[in-house]
Amino acid sequence: MKSYHSKPNIYVNEIVLKVSDLDRSIKFYTEIMGFSILKVQDREVVFTADGFNPIITIIELEDAIPKPPRRTGLYHFAILLPSRYYLGLFLKNLKDKWYPIIGGANHGVSEAVYLEDPDDNGIEVYRDIEPSKWDKRGDRINMVTEPLDYDEIIAETGDDKWNKTPLTTIIGHIHLHVGDLEKAKDFYMQGLGFDLIMEAGNSAIFLSSGGYHHHIGLNIWNGRNAPPLPADSVGMKYYTIHFPDEKAREERIKKLEDLGYEVIKENEDIFAKDPSENLIKFAL
Repeated sequence: MKSYHSKPNIYVNEIVLKVSDLDRSIKFYTEIMGFSILKVQDREVVFTADGFNPIITIIELEDAIPKPPRRTGLYHFAILLPSRYYLGLFLKNLKDKWYPIIGGANHGVSEAVYLEDPDDNGIEVYRDIEPSKWDKRGDRINMVTEPLDYDEIIAETGDDKWNKTPLTTIIGHIHLHVGDLEKAKDFYMQGLGFDLIMEAGNSAIFLSSGGYHHHIGLNIWNGRNAPPLPADSVGMKYYTIHFPDEKAREERIKKLEDLGYEVIKENEDIFAKDPSENLIKFAL
């Protein structure tokens, strides 16, 4: 299968979350999600799938408050498993541990299950369907929401059990709540260079690099002009977009600045906020 998460594409490869209880979150991300701990420092834990690269970082906030309703921020981040077999093993693990799910769907491009971590951070776990079977319409891709055949997927695993996330597990995409879809489209397309793949009415758009079904999803389902989460709330702190090289990153930084967006430089790290104040780190 073609890799949509390597050069020359731009894609999401890491997320940092604010949580209220470090031990509770460690248990979830290791026992339920199957990640390994890469690093522990004070109130911060870094998780990995391959033993080398960070994929999820959690930071415990002192006196953290729950997410207020109808705010911008994370809708879900999506963990991409390498095959349907591993999705079946993951479903088995959820069933064995009686961990609740929000739902599941066959999107025509992928098969996905949805759940939340203990702080209500949304998570999608999915596998991609072979791209030759996607409903492509020119430079657009039609995604659907059909029932997920849980029994058929689990049946593919035989007697095997979930142990941990496979080494090739990555973040496949991220889906965000925004307050203004047109402003978000301008930022992500004109500023960062993503392509429009699909529009869902006037409430959501899906963007990608290199012809993927989507690396970024944006919606206004929490309301037009929804405000951002307060700093002391659990939720997403920032996510990371990976650029193929320094030249590509600098071109996008200049484009954002030309469009009037602020680019924040902290030591060697570079950040920007989208129009709904979702913070993004620009990495190589």
